[in-house]
Amino acid sequence: MPETFYTQLATTLDDIEAKGLTKRERLLASPQGGRITVGTPGETRKVLNMCANNYLGLAAHPALVAAARESLDQRGYGMASVRFICGTMDIHRTLEERLSRFLGHDDALLYTSCFDANGGVFEPLLDEKDAIISDALNHASIIDGIRLCKAKRYVYANSDMTQLRERLQEARGKGARTIMIATDGVFSMDGYLARLPEISALAREFDALVMVDDSHATGFVGPKGKGTPAHFGVEVDILTGTLGKALGGAVGGYVAARKPVIDLLRQRSRPYLFSNSLPPAVVCAALAALDLVEQGDDLRRNLFSNAAHWRNGLERLGFDVLPGEHPIIPVMLGDAALSQRMAADLYTRGVYVSGFFYPVVAMGKARIRTQMNALHTHADLDFALDAFDAARRAVA
Repeated sequence: MPETFYTQLATTLDDIEAKGLTKRERLLASPQGGRITVGTPGETRKVLNMCANNYLGLAAHPALVAAARESLDQRGYGMASVRFICGTMDIHRTLEERLSRFLGHDDALLYTSCFDANGGVFEPLLDEKDAIISDALNHASIIDGIRLCKAKRYVYANSDMTQLRERLQEARGKGARTIMIATDGVFSMDGYLARLPEISALAREFDALVMVDDSHATGFVGPKGKGTPAHFGVEVDILTGTLGKALGGAVGGYVAARKPVIDLLRQRSRPYLFSNSLPPAVVCAALAALDLVEQGDDLRRNLFSNAAHWRNGLERLGFDVLPGEHPIIPVMLGDAALSQRMAADLYTRGVYVSGFFYPVVAMGKARIRTQMNALHTHADLDFALDAFDAARRAVA
C-alpha cells in the first residue's frame, strides 16, 4: 500500500485547515425552505436560510410533494436503466416537450444534472475542425465539457465584448468550420447577467452558434421566468439548465435546442447514454413545478422585491456589494478566512450563509454570496441585516 500517497493527502488537508479554508457541511433536519432547522437530534438550530438556490421557494411546495408521492405509488422508485435500453417512460418525453415549449425551442433532452448536460453537449456536436469560445467565468461544468471536446478552445475575459470579437476573428481566421460561443446566462458567483444582445449580434456577424447555461435564471428571470434570452428578447441556439434550482430544487438537467441537435445528442451524448434515467418522482414533481412557474408572477414579484430590499439594506450599512438586480447578491470581503469567520458568526446569530473563496472564486475575491427566496419576508431580511451588521463588528 503506497502510504506516501495518503501522507500527501493528509498534508494537503492539514494545510487547508490551517488556512481556515475547510468547507464544512451542516446537516439539515427539515425540508429546504426560507427558514430551516439545522443540526442533529437534540442539537438543532432554526436559522434563516440565505444561501440556497431555492429562488421561488418550491423545494418543499405541497404540489410538488404530492406529485412526487403519487408517482411513487403509480410508477415506482427508480428506473434501473438508461433511457435507450428500458429507462424511458411517457413522463420523460412529456417533461422534455413541456420544457422545450416553455423555453421556445424545438425539443429538449433530460440529463441527471446540468453538470452532465454541459459535460455532454459539446463533444457530440463539435470536433477538431471547430472552435468553442468560452467566457472566463463560465461554470466548471462548461469548462469540463469543453475539455472533453476536440474543438479548438478560446477564452475571453468575463463579458468583454472587445475580446470576444478578437477571439471570433482569430477562430474564423484559422479556418474554424463551426464556431460556438459558450456562456452562463447568469454568472453564479457575481449575479451578473451575460451580455446576450451583444453576444448574439457578434454571433450573427461571425456566423457562430450561441450556447447558454441558464441554470440561475430559468423560472424567475424574464417574462414568465423563461430565462435570460427571453429577458433580453434574443434567441440562442442551445440552452442548458437545471431542475435543481428554481424548478423544484431536486436533481436533473436538460438541453433545449433545434431538433437535429437534440436528435444527435440522444444518439451520442455520453452522460445521457450511460446514466440512469431521472426517477419518476423527480419528473412528476418537475412537471408540477412548471405549472407553478407558468402561473408564478406573484412569486417572481416577491423574489425581486426581496432582492431590492436586501441590496439596499446592505448598501445602507456600508457593505461592499456587487451591482445588479439578480437575487444573487454577493457581499465582498476579499479575505478567505474572514469570509469563513463571518459566516460562522452569522450562523450563531440565526442566519445561514456560506463563504466563497479560491478556487471557487478568484484569489483575493472572497465573499459571502447571499441568495434571495420568494418566501422571505422583509422582516426576515431586516433581521438578517442586523445580524450582518453585528457580525462584521464581531469578526473585524
